[in-house]
Amino acid sequence: MKSVAFVFTQSPHGSSSGREGLDALLAVSALSDNIGVFFIADGVLQLLPQQLPGKILSRDYIATFGVLPLYDVESCFICEASVCERGLEQANWVLPVTRLPLKELRKTLGGYQQIFTF
Repeated sequence: MKSVAFVFTQSPHGSSSGREGLDALLAVSALSDNIGVFFIADGVLQLLPQQLPGKILSRDYIATFGVLPLYDVESCFICEASVCERGLEQANWVLPVTRLPLKELRKTLGGYQQIFTF
């Protein structure tokens, strides 16, 4: 199967994009073992723990990102510039991620045959 990248660019809970992307990622993980996950721009907010989406009557799906290694999804990258722009340099993420400078992140993303953006 092709190598597949999932790119999260939207903040969580403002729309269903993040949840739908995570659902698609989990489904594809059953079919492919060459998956990369990228968090760029507001997508880095998808990985912040202790969010309270119930206050806006939204489903809490963020912790599910933490189980991706159990699905053999281990190539997870976060944009260093996006992290710094949001003042999250000291954040604890719900998923082990590799911080990459934007140029290196683009190069890594370019190595995937199929890219889905959420």
